[in-house]
Amino acid sequence: MKKKVLTVDDSRTIRNMLLVTLNNAGFDTIQAEDGVEGLEVLEECNPDVIVTDINMPRLDGFGFIEGVRQNERYRAIPILVLTTESDAEKKNRAREAGATGWIVKPFDPSKLIAAIERVTA
Repeated sequence: MKKKVLTVDDSRTIRNMLLVTLNNAGFDTIQAEDGVEGLEVLEECNPDVIVTDINMPRLDGFGFIEGVRQNERYRAIPILVLTTESDAEKKNRAREAGATGWIVKPFDPSKLIAAIERVTA
């Protein structure tokens, strides 16, 4: 059975890159444009892993991760942060919010797939 990945990013370009990369690797990909939509979509899709940006309108990645982790049903879902940010303070904040891993954009498709495989194994 295909693993489901929820991607949350306000950049159409990044969403398209993620869609192509993940679908080509055999994943079922669901997408949201920001943290608010991500939390709405989460209810319907029950993903195996989440890939989220940090800097987004309406609800940023930190708020989105906290929202996911507040719900008992989603506590075990791995969350990978995919962002242009590489600041140690932001990494710590994401980890404290409940992020599983951190990948800096622009991403290497093979490394992204490897990270997803690792956290969903």
